[in-house]
Amino acid sequence: MLLTKIQSYIADYKHWLNAVKQHPYAYQWESIQYFQDNWNLDTADPAAMFESCFQNSETRRLWQSENWEPKRMMHEFWKTDPMTVRLMFDDLFNETAEVEGRIRRFLFGCDTVLHDYKKIKVSSVDNNHYHSDYQMIAIYLAFRYPGSYVLYDLQAFQKSMTLLGARDIPQQHDLARYFKVLRTLMTFLDKDPEVQKALHQHLQDKRYFQGKTMFLAEDFCRFIAT
Repeated sequence: MLLTKIQSYIADYKHWLNAVKQHPYAYQWESIQYFQDNWNLDTADPAAMFESCFQNSETRRLWQSENWEPKRMMHEFWKTDPMTVRLMFDDLFNETAEVEGRIRRFLFGCDTVLHDYKKIKVSSVDNNHYHSDYQMIAIYLAFRYPGSYVLYDLQAFQKSMTLLGARDIPQQHDLARYFKVLRTLMTFLDKDPEVQKALHQHLQDKRYFQGKTMFLAEDFCRFIAT
């Protein structure tokens, strides 16, 4: 990535944040707060707990769209085999292990539980757990540790990297690299406190998560790409 391009886009992004009346993706910070308030594996009803973690007042588009229902399927998994699913999330959220391995094991767990689910629900037409595109796995990580992880959009990432002058544009999913690049972008964004100030004016309502997040970097990439 070229420093001059990064600095130029930061200036444009800051101007946009100050000019736009309402941030179109503020709901993401609201969803972080819901997850932080409700995530609790030591509950008598983990399926209900999981369901309560994914809410906001504006949209469901982060975890539900046409022909893409990862939250619904994971809710079914919690009801089918809560012990295995708990172990999957315990491992995914274990920050002492490398994130690549955690993601790989989580996907394997999804495949395994889906296989068992289909044997139990023989009349079900479900044959996809919707986690193989990594978007929902990134949501889990980002909502659990918003200061370290962020939402994932491969196409927006590719386009923004191209416009920032990156030489090696990713052609396939690599969440570990994605998180690393966005942490690098955060270091540049953090050097200009006016950027955080401009974003915060859109997140003053108490329903929005107020802590430190990496979501600024993902929002920056989306701004560049669009």
